[in-house]
Amino acid sequence: MSDKHLHIVSFDVPYPPNYGGVQDVYYKLVALKKAGVNIHLHCFKYGRGPAPELNELCTEVNYYPRKTGIWFSLGIRPYIVQSRKSKELIQRLEKDNYPILFEGLHSCYLLSDNRLKGRKKIYRESNIEHQYYYHLFKAERNLLRKFYFVSASLKLLLFQRILKHATLMLVVSQDDTEYLQQKFRSQRVIYLPSFHANEEFSALPGKGDYALYHGKLSVSENQEAARFLIEKVFSELDHKLVIAGLDPPDHIIRLAKSYPNVEVVSNPDDESMSNLIRNAQVNVLVTFQPTGLKLKLLNTLYQGRFCVANPEMLAGTGLCRLCEVARGIDQLKEKINQAFSKEFDVAEVENRRKILEKNYSNQAKAERLINLIFC
Repeated sequence: MSDKHLHIVSFDVPYPPNYGGVQDVYYKLVALKKAGVNIHLHCFKYGRGPAPELNELCTEVNYYPRKTGIWFSLGIRPYIVQSRKSKELIQRLEKDNYPILFEGLHSCYLLSDNRLKGRKKIYRESNIEHQYYYHLFKAERNLLRKFYFVSASLKLLLFQRILKHATLMLVVSQDDTEYLQQKFRSQRVIYLPSFHANEEFSALPGKGDYALYHGKLSVSENQEAARFLIEKVFSELDHKLVIAGLDPPDHIIRLAKSYPNVEVVSNPDDESMSNLIRNAQVNVLVTFQPTGLKLKLLNTLYQGRFCVANPEMLAGTGLCRLCEVARGIDQLKEKINQAFSKEFDVAEVENRRKILEKNYSNQAKAERLINLIFC
């Protein structure tokens, strides 16, 4: 058995890996397990029960209830942090001296705890959280939720100072890496892209008959993007648009029904989502906040044909050369029309395969992560 042991504190139960936040966690577990690391996983659960599948990847799996309710939103700490406070977690972490990887700012309640002084503590960034919540504030329509998002953004900005206690920061995008390097000049901040579901490149040559937008549709950022594509882009195109993802709200479903060329696919399973991505002629990826690395971008490039994306989706990824970049509504329409006018050929497939396998292999990232933590 390997002598490499690692605690991982996850903000959610990372199975099933059916939304961006937990995909990086889950596929990191898979890659580290293959590399021989003994993982001691700690999950905060809310809405997801224990997952026996995680036992196959980890030496131990512990679950902690997330403390939800208005009481936990009243303090100076952000709600997403305060609600993940646990006495049982610190008691387990104190039993050994293994390194600890904190997944997201959500899980960093204990990062500055004196009982962990001298331990190797790794912060895994997924977003610059206060920026992310500020963009949610701008996208939200409900006044009460707008107030929550702007308040959370301010709290997260203040709480971000806790990162000075991290031994190492591992960051998912180049832009976010530069931001954290500027803010924490004495800390070790390293770019390490997200882990993802794609062991093999599976894009299909040929041609499809629809465009696809996909995402976790319960998130206001993705709702804003879906509404924008329906009302501003595909309302003036003849091509079919499929919008697919988890928990689409009623207002998006109603809006789609107003347009004969728009269809919503609610809560597709993993296989169905992969098939939608692979068989689309073009995947349209739009976001209005340039934070983090959008895992759906990587999944699309590994599995799909043509990809049309706006600059915010590509910010800090280094993946512009694999996408058609569209700035504004007119360019989106133009690039989508161009994609429907041609076939995705074998040369495109091979070019993309070489670039992605060189820079985004899970195995290569796991080896680098192990070297950073244990060497």
